[in-house]
Amino acid sequence: MDRDTKFCESFRSILRRSDVEPIMLPTKSPHLNAQLDRYFGSLKSECLDRMIFCGQRSLERAVREYVEHYHRERNHQGLNNRLIDPGEDVGEPDGEVECTERLGGLLRYYHRTAA
Repeated sequence: MDRDTKFCESFRSILRRSDVEPIMLPTKSPHLNAQLDRYFGSLKSECLDRMIFCGQRSLERAVREYVEHYHRERNHQGLNNRLIDPGEDVGEPDGEVECTERLGGLLRYYHRTAA
């Protein structure tokens, strides 16, 4: 994480309780966390900005669902629009097209069933 004031000690303690060890970036190194900034931008624009949370548990659930969607169901332009962790049925030409929804339809993934 960079040295922004939003990463205060109380925030870092939440990370530690979740078994995440916060690592501070060196000073004056704005390009070291560009990929993380891009990921958080996607998380916010595709998920968090479109929801109203009723507490920490609902926020944590939404983030877990988004991470699962991001790694298993969302195409990535940096990988030539391929999935990070494709299932066995990805790319099959035969079978019915099905839709898997997460977070009440906010996140959708279309795939083919096995023929």
